[in-house]
Amino acid sequence: MELCHWWLHIFFLLISWIQLCFAQTPPPVRSSPTPTPQTAEGPETLKFRLSGFPRKHNEGRIEVFYKNEWGTICDDDFSLANAHVLCRQLGFVSATGWAHSAKYGKGTGKIWLDNVQCSGSERSVSVCKSRGWGNSDCTHDEDAGVICKDERLPGYMDSNVIEVQVDENKVEEVRLRPVFTMATKRMPVTEGVVEVKNKDGWAQICDNGWTPKNSRVVCGMMGFPHEKKVNKNFYKLYAERQKNHFLVHSVACLGTEVHLAACPLEFNYGNATESCPGGMPAVVSCVPGPLYTQSTTMRKKLKMPSAIRLKGGAKHGEGRVEVLKGSEWGTVCDDRWNLLSASVVCRELGFGSAKEALTGARMGQGLGPIHMNEVQCTGHERSLLNCRYKNITAEDCKHTEDASVRCNVPYMGFEKTVRILGGRTRYEGRVEVLHTEANGTLRWGLICGEGWGTEEAMVVCRQLGLGYANHGLQETWYWDSSNVTEMVMSGVKCTGDEMSLSQCQHHRTVNCQKAIARYSAGVICSETASDLVLNAPLVQQTTYIEDRPLHMLYCAAEEDCLSKSAAEANWPYGHRRLLRFSSQIHNIGRADFRPKAGRHSWVWHACHGHYHSMDIFTHYDLMSANGTKVAEGHKASFCLEDSDCEEGVSKRYECANFGEQGITVGCWDLYRHDIDCQWIDISDVKPGNYILQVVINPNYEVAESDFTNNAMKCNCKYDGHRIWLHNCHIGDAFSEEAEKKFEKYPGQLNNQIL
Repeated sequence: MELCHWWLHIFFLLISWIQLCFAQTPPPVRSSPTPTPQTAEGPETLKFRLSGFPRKHNEGRIEVFYKNEWGTICDDDFSLANAHVLCRQLGFVSATGWAHSAKYGKGTGKIWLDNVQCSGSERSVSVCKSRGWGNSDCTHDEDAGVICKDERLPGYMDSNVIEVQVDENKVEEVRLRPVFTMATKRMPVTEGVVEVKNKDGWAQICDNGWTPKNSRVVCGMMGFPHEKKVNKNFYKLYAERQKNHFLVHSVACLGTEVHLAACPLEFNYGNATESCPGGMPAVVSCVPGPLYTQSTTMRKKLKMPSAIRLKGGAKHGEGRVEVLKGSEWGTVCDDRWNLLSASVVCRELGFGSAKEALTGARMGQGLGPIHMNEVQCTGHERSLLNCRYKNITAEDCKHTEDASVRCNVPYMGFEKTVRILGGRTRYEGRVEVLHTEANGTLRWGLICGEGWGTEEAMVVCRQLGLGYANHGLQETWYWDSSNVTEMVMSGVKCTGDEMSLSQCQHHRTVNCQKAIARYSAGVICSETASDLVLNAPLVQQTTYIEDRPLHMLYCAAEEDCLSKSAAEANWPYGHRRLLRFSSQIHNIGRADFRPKAGRHSWVWHACHGHYHSMDIFTHYDLMSANGTKVAEGHKASFCLEDSDCEEGVSKRYECANFGEQGITVGCWDLYRHDIDCQWIDISDVKPGNYILQVVINPNYEVAESDFTNNAMKCNCKYDGHRIWLHNCHIGDAFSEEAEKKFEKYPGQLNNQIL
C-alpha cells in the first residue's frame, strides 16, 4: 500500500511539471537594450521601446521586437508587476504605473503577447506566463502602456530617443550630398542633393511635387533652422550627366516632422531609373544658425534670440530649456512636453529640429520660477512663447520636472582633428591634435601642459562627444606613452564655450618650458557633472555685522581670513568689524561634487582641527560700482559634506573621523554665519553703497555642467553702523538689461569710497 502511494505521488509531480512547462513561454533571450545579462537561447533577439503620443520619455505604449517585427502587448491580465519587468528591460529602475485601452494610441502589426502574468522579479517578460508569442484574441484598442520611474539603472547607456514611428526597413538615413567642388570641402554642408539610405544603399528622391515643407524637414534633420530657395539650373545639368537611382517618387511633409521618414512617402518598386518623368533629384539649400555661419555679417543678422536659452548641456544644442519673462529667467515644466515643442525651441536657437524631448530634469534642475506648463506647439511657431501653455501654480510643478532638449546640429567634423590616447578608458588620455606641417603633411603632436585647465578640457571633451570635463591635467606621465610625438601646440587658452580647440587662443610658435611627454596636456571626461549654486535668499536673510575681539581671531588670521591691516593691529587688543552671513551651497547637477585632490593630499589644520580638501572653495568680495574690490574674504573648503538633502535623497559625505568629502546630488552644504572665515573683514570700509559678490569654485578646480550660476550678487548699503542687503540673485538669473540697472542703482556711482 505504501508503495502504491509513493508511485501516485511521483505521477502527480510529473503531471504538475509537464503542465508548468506548457504554461510557460520559451526561455529568455538577450535583448540589446536590456542592462541585465541573460542567456541567449535560439536565434531570436528581443528589443523593447516606448511609443505613442502624447507622452514623456519614460512612459508610453510598450512595444516588443520579436521575429524581426515590432508588435504590442494586450492589456488583458496586465498588472503593475508586468510593468516592473518591462520598465527594467527598458533600462529604468521600476514602474510607477501602467495604462490600458491604448491610452498612448493604437499600435500596428502583431500583438505579440496576451494575458501576461509576471510576479515582478523576472529578468525578462519572456519568462512570465502568457498565451505564448503571437497568440492573442485582442485588437490594438487594448494595447498596454507603462509608466516607468524616471531613474536609470546603473550603467544604462541608451539615449532614450522618443521615436518617430516609421518603417525602419525603408529609410534609415538622410544626407545632403554637395555637388560644387568648393562645397565638398566646406563645413557644414548646407546645400546638395537629398539622398536617402535603405538596405540597398544610397538613392535619390524625385523632385516632382517637392515643396518647401519637405526642405524644412530635411534642413531640420541636418541641424539647420530654415530652408531657402535653390537655383536648379546647375543641378539640372548635373542630373543629366548622372545615372540616378530614385528610391522615393513622392514626399508630402507638413513641415513639422523631425524626420523625413515620418512624412508620407511613396516608394518605387519598379524601374527606379525611369520613375521621375520630367523631374530631377530633389535638391535642398539650408540657412545655418549663428554658430555655424561663415559670414560675420550674416552672423550679426542671425543674432541669437534673448528670450530662450539652454543650460546645463555638455554639447551645443542641448540643455535645460529656460525662458525669459519680465526680467527673470525661469524653466519649463515637462507636462505634455514633446518633439513638436522641443523643435520650436531648437529652431529658435539656430539649430535644427529636436532629436530628443527630455523630461524629469534630465539636464539638471533649474532655479527660480517655472514660467510655463503644458506647452502645446503646432511646430510652426517662431518662438516657444508663441505656443499655447498654462501658467504655473505652486502645486503644478517642481524643478524635478524641468524640460530639456537635444537638438539636431550640423556635422562639422571637429572630432577628426583631436584625439586622446594612453588612458585606461576612452574617456581619458593624453590630448593630441592634428597638425599641418609647412610642406602640407599632417601629423599628430602633443599639447604643452603649461596653463592647461578645466576650460580647455571642456572644449576637448565636447569636441569628441565625450560629455563634460572632469579634469584638465598638466602632467600625464602615468599613461601609456608608446605612441608619443613631439609638442605642436602651446599656450592654449579657451573660454570653455568653443566648439573645437582650433577656436581657442594659442601660441603661433611652440613655446613650452617642459616640452617632454610627461608634461603634455591630458583630459578626463565624464557623461555627467555636478552643478553648485548658492541659496541667494538665505544670504540676504542672515547678513549682519559683528565687532569681534582680536583675541578670538588667531585661527582665522592663520588662514588669512582677515584684511591686510589686521597685521598692524595691537593684538590681542581691539577688534575687527566683520560682515557675516550664511552660505547654503546646493548641488543641482547630475554627479556628486568631489574635491579634486585625493584624501592623501588633504592638509590638516591643527588650529581649527579639520582637513582642507581644496585651497579655495569660495570667494567673498565687496565691490564698488565699477567692480573695484574694497574688501574681500575667502572660504577654504575645510569640510565638504552633506548638511541636509531633499526628501528621498540620502547623505553620502561626512567629514567626521577623516570621512569622505563631497556634496551629493540633491543635497547641500551649509556654512553657518557663526563659523570662522564665513565673513568679509570690512574694518577699513567707509559707509556707502556696494555690491556683495559670492563666487563658488572660483578657480574651476572641480568641473561643473554650468559655471555661469556659480556667482551671486546683492545690492549692499552700509551706513557705518548697520548693513542692508537686497536684490540678492544668482549671476545669470536676470536679463542683461536688468543686470545693468542692478549695477547702477541711484547713489551707486557717488559713494566716494576709494
